[in-house]
Amino acid sequence: MHQCNDCSKEFTHASFLHRHKRSHPVENHYECKQCGKTFSCHHEEYSNLPFQDSNHTGQSSYEGIQCGKDFAHHSYHQIPERTKSGENHNEYKQCGKTFRHHNHLQKYESTHTVERRFKCKQCSKSFTLNFNLKMHERIHTGEKPYECEQCGKAFMRVSHLKLHERNHTGEKPYECKQCGKAFTCNSRLKIHERIHTRGKPYECKLCGKAFTCNSHLKIHGVVHTREKPYECEQCGKAFKSRSYLKIHERNHTGEKPYECKQCGKAFTCSSYLKTHERIHTGERPYECKQCGKAFTCNGNLKIHEKTHTGGKPYECKQCGKAFVCNRFLKIHERNHTGEKPYECKQCGKAFVCISYLKIHERNHTGEKLYECKQCYKTYFCNSHLKRHEKIHIGEKPYECKHCGKAFICNGILKVHERIHTGEKPYECKLCDKAFSCRSHLKRHERIHTGEKPYECKQCGKAFLCKSHLKRHERIHTGENHYKCKQCDKILKCSSYLKKHERKHTA
Repeated sequence: MHQCNDCSKEFTHASFLHRHKRSHPVENHYECKQCGKTFSCHHEEYSNLPFQDSNHTGQSSYEGIQCGKDFAHHSYHQIPERTKSGENHNEYKQCGKTFRHHNHLQKYESTHTVERRFKCKQCSKSFTLNFNLKMHERIHTGEKPYECEQCGKAFMRVSHLKLHERNHTGEKPYECKQCGKAFTCNSRLKIHERIHTRGKPYECKLCGKAFTCNSHLKIHGVVHTREKPYECEQCGKAFKSRSYLKIHERNHTGEKPYECKQCGKAFTCSSYLKTHERIHTGERPYECKQCGKAFTCNGNLKIHEKTHTGGKPYECKQCGKAFVCNRFLKIHERNHTGEKPYECKQCGKAFVCISYLKIHERNHTGEKLYECKQCYKTYFCNSHLKRHEKIHIGEKPYECKHCGKAFICNGILKVHERIHTGEKPYECKLCDKAFSCRSHLKRHERIHTGEKPYECKQCGKAFLCKSHLKRHERIHTGENHYKCKQCDKILKCSSYLKKHERKHTA
């Protein structure tokens, strides 16, 4: 046992005693002659305080013999000397491991010499302190005594709770000196700082790819082994890391701890929030080197880059259609299987992918995040906004090879081309009627189901499709948008205008 000379308290090993000693007031007997600063250190090398004095004079007292590098303190210059000569006196004799500093050797020795008296009954892992054993046992029992007052999430350690609470308070005490980016804990700051220094000490032995932290390397390693050891108990889906599983489980529980301060929208993980916040700031940090197009997240950039290379390695076995990424293939395959795992909680409508569900949910909330800067028209999703913006610039890059008619997007061109080919791939299962595009099939199916999702807010009348609702709403507003350029006649909808214009051409 190691006893404190001041209070007689005993400790199992020296490092705990040294830590405890710091709690006692220390007398500083050694004073710097230039600035008056005092020190508690009594080592011989500090007797004349050359290290402290060098801060005032700028003079380096010690020079490396082999490299000529100057050091303010002789203990510092000994490190490179040993590195160059290969000399290292601090060697642990039991395993041959060497250390540059004697105190590092002492710390390492304690891990071998201190008796591990406290053993776990479930996995036989042993510990030097009973406290550490108690903490470990919570892994087996699942005990989480420290609960967050705001969201109810529980933790095994109070330190973990403290870190979590910063997500609610927004406190980020650890700030990067180079770019000002702040973090909730010091370990994340350390990992971030490697971006500036280009420090990637963790390298994959199989492909040579390097990472800033060991956990990222471990996740990457699964790419080679294809191992997914973390399985969801509710749906059976497997993941390569525990953190990915945790994020996925929130889809089942509905937990969304990360909330946008500007619009209140919440997310299952912090990275989704970061990407979302760029909608408000307009930031697109990921730019394509070939065409200059920028994206809010790296994943979208990677997918986009494949449009230049023409690489579509993921092919559907049923119809032969190829895709730039596996995710798109998986979504496409659901069109064949009929699987729609993402269901709207408000109306029960189901979708093949979560992004379609998110866009649909905005019909219920009325949320329209994407606004046109020219006419201020708003849209549920970014692709609709992009398509709309081409109306202002008059851009129609997609031209029909049969008739020369041009369109603002490739999807509309594909539907148009079916007029020439006669292709109608979307067939109604109830009456066998076929359609050239999916939206026309959806609208037709409502005749069978009686579904009328578009309701007038003024009178409550419901309609099969949005265009019918828009036409109806003009009864209340008295608004007529469609005017004939030849005779100035005003009509209620575009289809009536087209029919009317044929009279002039005839």
